[in-house]
Amino acid sequence: MFITVKKTVSVEHFLRIPFVPPSLRVMEETEKPETGWRGSREGWLEAAYGALIREGVDAVKILPLAEQLKLSRTSFYWFFQNRDALLAALAEMWEARTTTPLTAATREFAETETEAMLNVIACFLRPETFDAKLEFAMRGWGLKDPAILARVAEADQQRLAALAALLERWGHAALDADVRARTIYLVQIGYISMQADETLETRLERIPSYVEIYTGRPPEPREIARFRGRFGL
Repeated sequence: MFITVKKTVSVEHFLRIPFVPPSLRVMEETEKPETGWRGSREGWLEAAYGALIREGVDAVKILPLAEQLKLSRTSFYWFFQNRDALLAALAEMWEARTTTPLTAATREFAETETEAMLNVIACFLRPETFDAKLEFAMRGWGLKDPAILARVAEADQQRLAALAALLERWGHAALDADVRARTIYLVQIGYISMQADETLETRLERIPSYVEIYTGRPPEPREIARFRGRFGL
């Protein structure tokens, strides 16, 4: 003869078991962080960069970026607190891709003043050392956002100061260095703002004349040859 004993489960027992909503249970069962289901901070930032340079800051929105990346909207919040944090990261990217390499170029080793100027010009000509598309987009963004406009103005002053310091190191008086620095810088920003459509070869043909205008001295043929070699020419 068998006796069945029924075990009584108290209400307190169920209260100790945390309730997990079905949607979260599915996520827990399928979640595989190593597969990149959330994307990455770099992925979100590069997508935002693409939207900014193509369509302007108003296009940098979380949902369209999520759709582009084929990720859930909520995955964005693993990497950024909100849209403002993403925009702040874009501003930092801009500084890292423009101001930082340009000021570094003004301090590169050079045997002559003309070679020093060629270092600066080379920086402007390379997308990896001066992101002209991002520079253009940031200046457009600044027209809508006073904080960004102030940040761009500050970057302008930093860049001008670095160029003037380069010229002063090569013997130019302070006022002369300032005027030449402005000539160098405003020409380059003018190229960007006007979105001048020139081939690299056309631009390179004008480099010797630019160098002479900027420094007062023509570059040596060997310096131009080395400069062209940087671009595989």
